[in-house]
Amino acid sequence: MIDRKEIKEIVEGYYAHADKIKIGAIASHSGLDICDGAVEEDFRTLAVCQAGREKTYTEYFRAQRDHYGRIKRGIVDETVVYKKYNEILLPQNQQKLVDEKVLFIPNRSFTSYCSIDEIEDNFRVPMVGSRNLLRSEERSEQQSYYWILEKAGLPFPEKIESPEDINELVMVKLPHAVKKLERGFFTASSYKEYQEKSEALIKQGVITRDALENARIERYIIGPVFNLDMFYSPIEPKMSKLELLGVDWRFETSLDGHVRLPAPQQMALAPHQLTPEYTVCGHNSATLRESLLDKVFEMGEKYVKATQEHYAPGIIGSFCLQTCVDKDLNFYIYDVAPRVGGGTNVHMSVGHSYGNSLWRKPMSTGRRLAFEIRRALELEKLDMIVT
Repeated sequence: MIDRKEIKEIVEGYYAHADKIKIGAIASHSGLDICDGAVEEDFRTLAVCQAGREKTYTEYFRAQRDHYGRIKRGIVDETVVYKKYNEILLPQNQQKLVDEKVLFIPNRSFTSYCSIDEIEDNFRVPMVGSRNLLRSEERSEQQSYYWILEKAGLPFPEKIESPEDINELVMVKLPHAVKKLERGFFTASSYKEYQEKSEALIKQGVITRDALENARIERYIIGPVFNLDMFYSPIEPKMSKLELLGVDWRFETSLDGHVRLPAPQQMALAPHQLTPEYTVCGHNSATLRESLLDKVFEMGEKYVKATQEHYAPGIIGSFCLQTCVDKDLNFYIYDVAPRVGGGTNVHMSVGHSYGNSLWRKPMSTGRRLAFEIRRALELEKLDMIVT
């Protein structure tokens, strides 16, 4: 892991060029939210694109400014286009980002397309967020987010140790064989069903046998899904350092297509259509009944405390607790994103009920990140929000 002192020394050089600082991110996942929020707080933006996937950023959301530098249209000021995203890790490309005074916001695409080892050990660009927590998102890691949740005393779905132990509905969690960012999840309520579904998915090329060997099996929580988009500010001087900015939920293919079908049509599907996939293709916004908010903040506080105890300095900035709520209104955390969540684009420009109410203006996750950078600059505390 890069010594944080090294990053602090680099970011010290940014103060003399504060008016030139740019906010950058991988152009994917939540890149638009990051750029939109930066523009709202009067920062220039830089999107790191991959060839063949760049036109959304280089053309359709490209920024237009007047001769005073004021934004007139769009949100992406500059783009760099590489053959592959991981070319951002090349030393000369890192140096360009530092020379351009870029503060980099990690998202899931960054950690999916770039080596975690390289990010931890060799990416010498100041990142707004928690570099040492990014690895915890990988379920295969010994100290994954499940380990943190257990240390924090937070609720998560019960793990089933062996497929032979399946005696009620479970979720089998493993990566998709082809779609790098997606999941090959499936449900089963018995060992027999587990065998039948897994063999069918292997034949269809959705999952691999090797991945199945290392899959996590956990009790299925029957209830709605809420992704809690939260923020922790280490530089907040007076108010709560923990904030709930918004809540989102997912549209998933082909799961959402299945649930839109009447039961007789579901039963009549062809064998290769029977088992739904859980590929995220969009998000929507949501709120929670107010009596549940105390539980939300309690979970957030426990997570923050556990990260500070085991991953100093702990979580910085954005994070997302992905939860299910059962029939007794109990939360279960089934996933944790120690960075910008995947659904925050739904809040860009308009914000969310919670973030807007707290800050009295449209406050998306992207804008909250840029606002934190602005405050850190004014307080000369950039070193406290970067790793």
